Amino acid sequence: MTDTNKATNQQWGGRFSEPVDAFVARFTASVEFDQRMAAQDIQGSVAHAKMLASVGVLTDAERDQIIQGLAEIKEEIEKGEFNWSVELEDVHMNIEARLTQKIGITGKKLHTGRSRNDQVATDIRLYMRDEVDFLLEELTRLQQGILSLAEKEADTIMPGFTHLQTAQPVTFGHHLMAWNEMVQRDYERLLDCRKRINILPLGAAALAGTTYPIDRNMTAELLGFERPTYNSLDSVSDRDFAIEFTSTAAIIMMHMSRWAEEMVLWVSAQFNFIYLPDRFCTGSSIMPQKKNPDVPELVRGKTGRVYGHLMSLLTLMKSQCLAYNKDNQEDKEPLFDTVDTLKGSLRSFADMIPAIESRKDHMYEAARRGFSTATDLADYLVGQGVAFRDAHEIVGKAVGFGVEQGRDLSEMTLEELQGFGGMIKADVFDVLTLEGSVAARDHIGGTAPAQVRAAVARAQAEIAKR
Repeated sequence: MTDTNKATNQQWGGRFSEPVDAFVARFTASVEFDQRMAAQDIQGSVAHAKMLASVGVLTDAERDQIIQGLAEIKEEIEKGEFNWSVELEDVHMNIEARLTQKIGITGKKLHTGRSRNDQVATDIRLYMRDEVDFLLEELTRLQQGILSLAEKEADTIMPGFTHLQTAQPVTFGHHLMAWNEMVQRDYERLLDCRKRINILPLGAAALAGTTYPIDRNMTAELLGFERPTYNSLDSVSDRDFAIEFTSTAAIIMMHMSRWAEEMVLWVSAQFNFIYLPDRFCTGSSIMPQKKNPDVPELVRGKTGRVYGHLMSLLTLMKSQCLAYNKDNQEDKEPLFDTVDTLKGSLRSFADMIPAIESRKDHMYEAARRGFSTATDLADYLVGQGVAFRDAHEIVGKAVGFGVEQGRDLSEMTLEELQGFGGMIKADVFDVLTLEGSVAARDHIGGTAPAQVRAAVARAQAEIAKR
């Protein structure tokens, strides 16, 4: 006969006749990583206790006893005095067991009307909401650094590239404002993602709701959620918000990786466009002259890590039937690492970008090479009545001559230029200078210094509204 009174090592062990195997207990436990949600778990439990008391499931005295006990547990955790147990599986059971240990049978009443399924879904959303709010602040700080540097470099001329070949002259400030546009979209995406995070699953219980007279609107209000979820099955099994966040994080990392690539090139001796302070670089163990741009290199490398987490979460969810499955325990580690990676990367960039110093002379000289004002000459010819395609051919021949002679268009004589088109006059040199080229693009979105300053002012005004 089976000994049904044999003790188990689980709080849910009433149905079981033997303890869980020690290896299985360790294999299935999540407490080693989900304990980072302890503050949110306690926050959700306090709101749940208040709601249960308001509908008469708990007495006011029981509510107060639970809330006091949870406050003491929170303090223990913050001081590092809490004893986390793998046998208790997860953050929820560890806190509940400790609460029962502290206040007795009343602690066991806290779980009335809820399941770990809706509890963990709530904890993750509370955790993600807190992290998203912090990340929004870091994105804002990064933007402020970009805008400060862009305003400072509004007149600094550099080559603009396509295919990493010199294309047309731009200003460094204009280039920086392109980065700002990316960050602005990232901010908006993350803010939009927050809307779908900020919905309360608590009250869905295991999957079908509960027979207790709960007030989900009250719980949502207590926890600052926009509203409760509308379907209990979806409530406990939905991880769209985690996938959406990780997707947004992957886009942000992709943007930073692009900037990192540019910075790695620009600090090289071959470009020498910018200077990074020593505090953002490291040296070589064998080559004493080396100064390596490790911060942008590492951010570039960490981007692939976040891409991998996105694929992990998509794959995790793709074959799950409704409702909750143990598979979903695997959502936390990629999600947590995505948060940590993004926070670290944003912090490093927000600290580093304002400290960048431009090598103006090197940028200017690079813009003079590669015939960057060729398009300006073509536009000049169009203004003289030449069809653009004919102008394109004329300039192409002039460039070919310049390549042979080792001279830029602006270095040719008027007579040499007129040899390619008799309609060219002395005022052509107004457009062949780098300053004239960038100043001529004086429209919204253009690279003219005045437009760069206007773009900075617009962006600063938008940030001020947040």
